[in-house]
Amino acid sequence: MKSIIEGLLFVSGDEGIDAKQLAEILEEDVPTVLDTVRQLRKDLQKAGRGVQIVELAGFFQMTSLPIHAVYFERLAYSPSRSSLSQSALETLAIVAYRQPITRVEIEEIRGVRADRALHNLVAKELIEEVGRADQPGRPILYGTTKQFMEYFGLSGLNELPEASSFENDVNLEEETRMLFAKLDGKQMTFDDMDDEEELAEAGSDEIEAS
Repeated sequence: MKSIIEGLLFVSGDEGIDAKQLAEILEEDVPTVLDTVRQLRKDLQKAGRGVQIVELAGFFQMTSLPIHAVYFERLAYSPSRSSLSQSALETLAIVAYRQPITRVEIEEIRGVRADRALHNLVAKELIEEVGRADQPGRPILYGTTKQFMEYFGLSGLNELPEASSFENDVNLEEETRMLFAKLDGKQMTFDDMDDEEELAEAGSDEIEAS
């Protein structure tokens, strides 16, 4: 049960999951689930793991440790990660045209997890949290930033390229390529992008599916 809960907390991401939902999924009573979560939390602490379980507004989340923040900052701002991957570009296109939008909605469009892409885009200040959705768990809503507008030389979102075919085209990669090719030769190009992030996400999804 601990292993299942750990996996559920991982896939639930920043939205978290509450004890009632865990109990329904595990087909156990709430007290048993709560006790198991507490045991798992102690196990992670005792083993000195790099993640922890926190409870926010009744929802359990798996998060990194605050004491490791300096290393996450180095990762986010490392020169080797200065370019955007194909995954990040696709995610950025979705946010730009459909904002405000939640992580789950982005993942439904892309078909793969978007945690890493969202993290990188927030770190590069191209997108930001703009509120909370009126849904169970109050998921974060994402939108583009002033820096995004400046980077692409836009005075307003109305200057984004026409996206009439974007809504129903299942080939998101090609559609994203078309959209950003229209931004007058800005610095982001698919040829120069590092695809490691996309491969890592795809591999993670295959493991989860199996």
